[in-house]
Amino acid sequence: MSPESNATTTATTRQPRADVREPPYSIFDRSQKWFIVMMVSTAATFSGFASNIYFPALPTIANDLGVSIELINLTVTSYLIFQGLAPSLWGPISDVKGRRIAYIGTFLVFLAACIGLAETKNYATLIVLRCLQSTGSASTIAIGSGVIGDITTRAERGGFMGVFQAGLLVPVAAGPVIGGAIAGSLGWKAIFWFLTIYSGVFLCFLILLLPESLRAIVANGSRTPKNILTRYPLRGYQKTSKVQYNQDQNDKFDPAEKRRIDLLAPLRILMSKRAAPIIIFLAVYYAVWQMSITAMSSLFESRYGLTETQIGLTFIANGVGSMIGTLVTGKILDADYRHVKTKYEATLDREKGNIVSKASQEEDFPLETARLRLVPFFSILQCLSIILFGWSIQYQQKVHIAVPIVSTFITGWTAVSTQSLIMTYLVDNFSDRTAAASASLNLARCLFAAGGTSFIMPMINGVGPGPAFTICVAIQLVALVGPLIQWKFAAKWRRIERDEEAARTPPRVIGS
Repeated sequence: MSPESNATTTATTRQPRADVREPPYSIFDRSQKWFIVMMVSTAATFSGFASNIYFPALPTIANDLGVSIELINLTVTSYLIFQGLAPSLWGPISDVKGRRIAYIGTFLVFLAACIGLAETKNYATLIVLRCLQSTGSASTIAIGSGVIGDITTRAERGGFMGVFQAGLLVPVAAGPVIGGAIAGSLGWKAIFWFLTIYSGVFLCFLILLLPESLRAIVANGSRTPKNILTRYPLRGYQKTSKVQYNQDQNDKFDPAEKRRIDLLAPLRILMSKRAAPIIIFLAVYYAVWQMSITAMSSLFESRYGLTETQIGLTFIANGVGSMIGTLVTGKILDADYRHVKTKYEATLDREKGNIVSKASQEEDFPLETARLRLVPFFSILQCLSIILFGWSIQYQQKVHIAVPIVSTFITGWTAVSTQSLIMTYLVDNFSDRTAAASASLNLARCLFAAGGTSFIMPMINGVGPGPAFTICVAIQLVALVGPLIQWKFAAKWRRIERDEEAARTPPRVIGS
């Protein structure tokens, strides 16, 4: 064979086939992604509904069961504690066994707890079943964050995460109103029958309509799961195409069969230097937000003489601020990411970065700049709104009630915006353990909130609302050290962990 023939043959052999190309990150188109996000956002509402719908009925439950209001308040504290602990169980399960299995498990637990609560006749049963109910509902937020991480790229994730956050905040505004209406007309047990019906109907829709998204099981959605519980019953989502994809590039995660459930993964993420500073920062700010919400009822009743119905209406400002804030922040996150990415790619081009692999470019991307640069703005604004809330109530004789109500709108907006920034950042930072990362955040913020809400009223009774919330703001300002540490050192810590992981992992032989 002539040299020309050899050259031609070699060139032909090396030339990639025209019908083989890089696979998309997800086979779901934008409308399908929106539908999936709306499904998981609706699932996340159960955690808030089960918590907030319960508040208006607390005095009635105390009278009906013959216990003090302080003992009934312990059911709120215990709910918060298990709300922090439960995702540490379900998050790792969803990262290994699949999102659908985790969802089905959580909703079955929630459904059983709601039925039991609707038939409760004593205090001991009430507090145990409230813990069980929290175990079933709280993890829907962590699992939903994992689903969004599965199907979205970094460039679009902020907007989807904003809608997800807005959905789970609907109960903050609507929950107390619905709970008060049901308890007032049908009795407090009807609240739990309502949740039973709501969760049962939604579980049926979830089983029928939500596809498995865990990338270790379905890659970009193109693989068919082996487990019948993770297999999507309606095939309309999966696209059929004659285009062949390069399977070596299809996914960077280990198959689910090689993974094991790591129940300590959320705790390890929480304690890792890559995440601890920013998670503790958010936990402090979330706790102060919850402390202000918890104090609202008592302060508005004692200082302004509002009735229960009027107090319920004052919570709407906080809920609306939370929903508007997260929707706007989601759009800002996407715009920020595109801006930083454009500058980063321009820098690579100037430095001949086109020879750097795509994976290396993604790993070295300035994630903190793209996700965290708005944190100081929202943090300072939240501190100012908390100060305004505390001191306007301190001098309620001279200040119209509209002032503290408006301050709760600002607090809700800024607190949830900060939470959206941090949650999106963690999903980006731990892309192979998205649910566990969300669970670690949830663990810290709920435990901090449980502690903070237990002593805010004694502190207010001791020193007054103005000084009490000033102390809270002082702690918030100290907590700002967390984002500063994250901004300065996180990229370096990621590189070190990546190099250590590469040293432990044997090189992969293509085609073996």
